[in-house]
Amino acid sequence: MRILGIESSCDETAAAVVEDGRVVLSSVVATQIPFHETYNGVVPEIASRKHTEWILPVVKQALSEASLGVSDIDGIAATSRPGLMGSLLVALTFGKTLAWALDKPFIAINHMLAHLYAAHLERDIAYPYIGLLVSGGHSIICKVSDFDDIEVMGTTVDDAVGEAFDKVAKHYGFGYPGGVAIDRLAKGGNPAAASFPLPSLHKGGHEYDVSYSGLKTAVINQIDQFWNPAFERTDENIAAAFQETAVRILLSRLLKAVRDTGITTVVAGGGVAANSRLRALLAERGELTCVFPSLDLCGDNGAMIAGLGYRYLARGDRSPLDENASARVPGFRRFGRPRGT
Repeated sequence: MRILGIESSCDETAAAVVEDGRVVLSSVVATQIPFHETYNGVVPEIASRKHTEWILPVVKQALSEASLGVSDIDGIAATSRPGLMGSLLVALTFGKTLAWALDKPFIAINHMLAHLYAAHLERDIAYPYIGLLVSGGHSIICKVSDFDDIEVMGTTVDDAVGEAFDKVAKHYGFGYPGGVAIDRLAKGGNPAAASFPLPSLHKGGHEYDVSYSGLKTAVINQIDQFWNPAFERTDENIAAAFQETAVRILLSRLLKAVRDTGITTVVAGGGVAANSRLRALLAERGELTCVFPSLDLCGDNGAMIAGLGYRYLARGDRSPLDENASARVPGFRRFGRPRGT
């Protein structure tokens, strides 16, 4: 079964063809970074306009690279949530329209579940495992019992980890995208240059939740208070000290989830899963089996949409063609099945 996956939840226009949920026949990603770099962040209006311009040529290229005609596709999957509303509507509307025109089955995909599925494109991973979904919009620690059975154990109570990276990078002029710029600078810095505080969530919040607003404030507005005078105030040292704390906040909650559940396999997904320090610190944990997708599968892509779409469609699930986009996923602790199944 060959599934066409289409993704436009933020600022990447992407399409891919995946066979039987594993074999990536093509994967095309058109990035908008040059158009948003001036603003140090994604401008929703620009993003949706570029998606509208690029969606057809990107899909055509994905089909061409897979050596398939559009009629050779067995089903279509498109992101419907969460993300920027104007951006989401482009891939979702295109996917539904194509499915209707070709009389092909259609499935709407939760972008977050797709990030967790990305690693499955490259290897067999047994359930259950602890999922670590980290990106510009999400910081989620969850128990994954199946591709559509996700129990959220902890999430951010304020800023997502990727958002904190972006805001710190913007404040100090490190470059865009912020996570990539900080990761690059940190390689030349010393994480001991500053001792930023770890958040305390004893009052309210869930025991596996994380918080990044305090760290962001400390790095931007209170850096003198936490700086080690033995180190020079360089971009590299600021980046390294911030990154170290940001990653260790995640690890403290993630390792608690591992201890409490007894599940020792950890699967990461999302843009921040590409962070070299996060990968290194998890790799040091000999008691864990840590699985990361390839770097090109950490960011938004159509392959993860198509791969997950296959699992739903092969089971017989379908989404109605009146499926609408949603900028957010409702704040509940368990999710997975699409509407209409």
